[in-house]
Amino acid sequence: MADSHTKEHDYHLVDPSPWPLFASIAAFVMAIGAIAWMRTHVDGEGVFGITGPWLFAASTAALIAIVWLWWRDVIREANKGDHTPVVQLHLRYGMLLFIASEVMFFVAWFWAYFDSALFPAGVHELLNNAGQLVGLTSRNELYGGVWPPVPVEATAAATAGSFAHTFDPWGLPLVNTLILLLSGCTVTWAHHALLQNDRRGLNIGLALTVALGMLFSVLQAVEYSHAGFSYAGHSYGSTFFMATGFHGAHVIIGTIFLAVCLVRALRGSFTPQQHFGFEAAAWYWHFVDVVWLFLFACIYVWGAGAGGEVAAAAGAAAGH
Repeated sequence: MADSHTKEHDYHLVDPSPWPLFASIAAFVMAIGAIAWMRTHVDGEGVFGITGPWLFAASTAALIAIVWLWWRDVIREANKGDHTPVVQLHLRYGMLLFIASEVMFFVAWFWAYFDSALFPAGVHELLNNAGQLVGLTSRNELYGGVWPPVPVEATAAATAGSFAHTFDPWGLPLVNTLILLLSGCTVTWAHHALLQNDRRGLNIGLALTVALGMLFSVLQAVEYSHAGFSYAGHSYGSTFFMATGFHGAHVIIGTIFLAVCLVRALRGSFTPQQHFGFEAAAWYWHFVDVVWLFLFACIYVWGAGAGGEVAAAAGAAAGH
């Protein structure tokens, strides 16, 4: 009699795991903690008597630990041979769908930016802290009817935000663009080295990519410290920092992703036939690169207008 437990297909039926449930609970508590943190900052009341960032920090740490354990189990499944070619194909489909969802995530920030940039003379809703509509005002009063907006001192806004000038796109933004493009080359080099079973090339390419990702984050922090506008009180600042800031967060996540792959590569975990973890990290990194090219072209170059030229002239004058 044939064994009823004999596997006669290429699909992988996962073992029972507590991590999806625990991750959902941790993510839910993290959301509650974030809301409590923001409410505490606004009105000092918090949520359910919880004030401060402690709940958010604890739940975030718990979520990171759960994800670490969950992915550890996935790696063990791969090492046992459960990730057949069919399973690897479906993992790739899953990663592609995840990246597609990330694309739509950034579409929202581009939409917000272009809504203000293309219609600077439109009507702007005024909301109170509770999100209730309290009035309407023309964007002419906020932006001066143009984009980039005129400095706030020259507008008729009753509650002016902080805006002086845009960034010069040919300074640090251009340097960061070159850094990300170079990192895309190094991660591709690492991928091709792995396919050729060149361990040294794999390790060097990954190490360079991680170093370039860290350098990008450092330079972006330096750039932010010299911004001529703030996040709060002005639409230019809020749309700029939401788009570029979330991209910066993705760079940090991608750098961590690749750093884990580097550790695994040094331990000999990847083979030319089985390396989906690294492949997913490389896809994610190329996605981050492409998004930055759109950000650089649309927000830094096209969106700089005369403001970028003014900023460049001011910087040159200060240098002399």
